[in-house]
Amino acid sequence: MTTRTGALRLGTRRSLMATTQSGMVADAYIQRTGRAIELVGVTTFGDVTKAHLAQLGGTGVFVNALRDKLIEDEVDFAVHSLKDLPTTQDPRFVLAAIPARHDHRDALVGTHKFADLAPGARVGTGSPRRVAMLSALRPDLEYVPIRGNADTRIGKVTSGELDAVVLASAGLERIGRSHEIAQIFETEELLPAPGQGALAVECRADRADLIEFLRVLDDPSTRSAVIAERAVLNALEAGCSAPVGAFAADDGHTLNLTAVVVSIDGREAVRKSAAGSPSEAAKLGRLLAAEMIAEGADRLMGEQSH
Repeated sequence: MTTRTGALRLGTRRSLMATTQSGMVADAYIQRTGRAIELVGVTTFGDVTKAHLAQLGGTGVFVNALRDKLIEDEVDFAVHSLKDLPTTQDPRFVLAAIPARHDHRDALVGTHKFADLAPGARVGTGSPRRVAMLSALRPDLEYVPIRGNADTRIGKVTSGELDAVVLASAGLERIGRSHEIAQIFETEELLPAPGQGALAVECRADRADLIEFLRVLDDPSTRSAVIAERAVLNALEAGCSAPVGAFAADDGHTLNLTAVVVSIDGREAVRKSAAGSPSEAAKLGRLLAAEMIAEGADRLMGEQSH
């Protein structure tokens, strides 16, 4: 494969969130290298289907169309929300860069803080993980499955259809809607999805030239943290629709990892933490998952699938 001298073609979903995220990556790359980037919009199955992502299994519905464009050589590389990326490695592709992560936490959008919502208040989310963890905190609320882009979801609050919605803090910040956040949940309350707040820069595995070019975008601390989080998810054999949360932080010396599996009603949970070397992030995640399975995490996930 020859090295191209023109603008690199960056494949992105067409939503405001996706194009904003891809634009951030493009700007960072241009700033570091001076090389031009052209954004190429791609419509994915996840963008057009009316089904809820939990019903679809979640993982891959936003990714496959972008990967098809990579294989067809219609784009050079693609940007994904890392939490949308399947944990099983496809040998045709390589995760060329994981830029520095933004806020990993979940946020409540509405006019009241979570504790101040009236009993029976309607809270919208498309994530079984959020439903399970929020139910543990407030079983007296009604959790309503929703989908659509951030504007659509927030609109259900402003219209009065819902009392609040829960979205990723990083996404709201990226599209300039962080002023509508009523509360940010700390990880002790709501452990995020593995990889939440991080972006994935992916290209074909046979593009050695491009892999080298894109390396300038990589943040080693974020990479080790999300490798550990995704290793937990992979070892639990859970998709992104399962009620699994994980968060790791790499301080440069030690990687601290916490993960949880929650029953869908929020009444039971297996939560474990571990620490290890950032260079053994995947091993740390697998070991923690094994400990969780030994304490019944697989049973809680099995209940979710029925």
